[in-house]
Amino acid sequence: MADPDPLDTPFDIERSPLLEGIPHGFFGSRGGVHQFGYGGPGDEQAVRRLRAAAAKAILPGAPLQAPHQVHSPEVVTIAKAWPDAARDRPVADAVVTNRTDVVLGIVTADCAPVLMADRDAQVIAAAHAGWRGAVCAERGSVLENTLAAMEGLGARRDRIVAVVGPTIAQSSYEVDAAFREHFTDQDDVHFAAAPMREGVERWHFDLPGYIIARLGRVGVVDAVDLAQDTFSQDQKYHSYRRAALNGEPNYGRQLSTIALK
Repeated sequence: MADPDPLDTPFDIERSPLLEGIPHGFFGSRGGVHQFGYGGPGDEQAVRRLRAAAAKAILPGAPLQAPHQVHSPEVVTIAKAWPDAARDRPVADAVVTNRTDVVLGIVTADCAPVLMADRDAQVIAAAHAGWRGAVCAERGSVLENTLAAMEGLGARRDRIVAVVGPTIAQSSYEVDAAFREHFTDQDDVHFAAAPMREGVERWHFDLPGYIIARLGRVGVVDAVDLAQDTFSQDQKYHSYRRAALNGEPNYGRQLSTIALK
């Protein structure tokens, strides 16, 4: 029996009431049929067509604007739209706009997709927040840098709403002491003790909780987590960690999108 055609398979889309009235969607894998990342399995042209179909489902006629992600704190404010191709896209981990003719997109596979909007200013953003991008570094956190770029277009932090999409859950995210050293005592609440393995102390890290708390500390109090665990839901989401544990040579990505009418 032939594999299902991704373009003939309905999208599995999660939405948040916090973004009601704003075109958006967190696209799942539909049992692995939908794979949205150029670095993931599948033909490049097929991935491009699938991404275009997803953008059309959010805002017909608007091109997808998704950067080449590298776990950085870099943010791109869209002035001129670029072609959605595997190469030659801006290198960044967040995109911001006040344009009404584009769809912002971020691909993830355990890291957190964060969609943000200020309805009054008509400014939106999509950020890829893995722990590296979310932790404050010399160039800042991708979260704070995204907020600053939104403010540059007239947004205000006290009006911005944020939704954390499908992300690896705390119970699925085991880390070691070297990982924990990147965080401060203020972040202890996001670590829960895990069973020791081979005599080494371990913890479970709450990435979505950390992101929401960090947003709250810098003035974004209206933030929620969809509470969709990418690791445990193998028929709904791709997962880098699950693929690694299963010895799979590559892994898929899901897509998170937002647009302005």
